[in-house]
Amino acid sequence: MDTISILDRKFAKSIPEKEILNSIDRVASQINADLKGTNPLFIAILNGSFMFAADLMKRIDFPCEISFVKLASYHGTTSTNNVLELIGLNQNINERTIVIVEDIVDSGLTMTRIIDLLKSRGVAKILIATLLFKPDALKFNLNVNYVAMRIPNDFIVGYGLDYNGYGRNLKDIYTVVE
Repeated sequence: MDTISILDRKFAKSIPEKEILNSIDRVASQINADLKGTNPLFIAILNGSFMFAADLMKRIDFPCEISFVKLASYHGTTSTNNVLELIGLNQNINERTIVIVEDIVDSGLTMTRIIDLLKSRGVAKILIATLLFKPDALKFNLNVNYVAMRIPNDFIVGYGLDYNGYGRNLKDIYTVVE
């Protein structure tokens, strides 16, 4: 499918699954080289990162843990600029190396909030791994350590990302057509 409809919007395929998986291979190789022997805790941000987290973790070749937190800042196609913590973290993360696994970094609001929450719990080091990065949308000073793909500041769905709850199941990524 080159175009799809979700609710009241039309989307065109912009990133095929093969390109997504190749980018994840590259990021996993970087993480494997950088973090082997460090016992990091990967923290995946739900709901959007579930596909990226699953595919990334299958490619990590050293012992590690993964946990999940749920934060929300979107309604429809726009950010609410208000991050809500919905599901918290139960592990002791004091003095741990943390790799935040995110589906997309755009404004940086969600990432800034989770970094603040993690720092308040005494982590040793925080790294960010994101499937998608929108550098033109970034409003906060963030060091994104592992970026699978840089994309324009367009609204997208698929591969875990949604539009009002729909589209997460798509294996490719689609961009909204105005």
